[in-house]
Parts: sequence; C-alpha cells; structure tokens
Amino acid sequence: MAWRGQLSRNLKELRILFCQKSDASACARSFVEKNYKDLKTLNPKFPILIRECSGIEPQMWARYDMGVERGIRLEGLTEPQILKTLEDLVKAGASLKA
Repeated sequence: MAWRGQLSRNLKELRILFCQKSDASACARSFVEKNYKDLKTLNPKFPILIRECSGIEPQMWARYDMGVERGIRLEGLTEPQILKTLEDLVKAGASLKA
C-alpha cells in the first residue's frame, strides 16, 4: 500500500464527513478510527480534515491542484471499499498531474 504515503504528493487536502451517531456513517467512523493515525504518520503535514455533523451523509472529498475537487458518497460502503475509494482518489490525483 505504497499509495498511502503519496497523499501529500497527489492531493492538496482530504476531507471526510460523517454523522457521529447514524448507522449510515458507522463504516466511515470506523475507517477513520482505524486508518487516520497511519495516514497522518505517513503524511505528517498533509491536511486530513474530519468533519462530524449531525444527520449528514458520509462523504469523502479530495482537493487537487487548481481547486479541482472530487467527492464520493460513502453510505453503504464497507471499510475496505472506503479504503479502495481513497486509493482511487489518490491515483486520480497522480493522473491529473500528468
């Protein structure tokens, strides 16, 4: 999973939004609890923003160069699927630079 260390090279910012209590956000909350420390250790100066808001749908937003953003809804996804979604967003950032 070498792509984990490339967040700061391919993205400008990562935002993860979820509800603190809803069942729809359970996998997103769990993903953050299990992966935030590792991602932040590998990318210490990279902004990973965690936003909790009551009643919001779980989402992941990636901001790239030139203000380009891509958002993905995480509702119904499992933790491995969320991890794959993040990997795809990171790889998309690499292709935008080419």
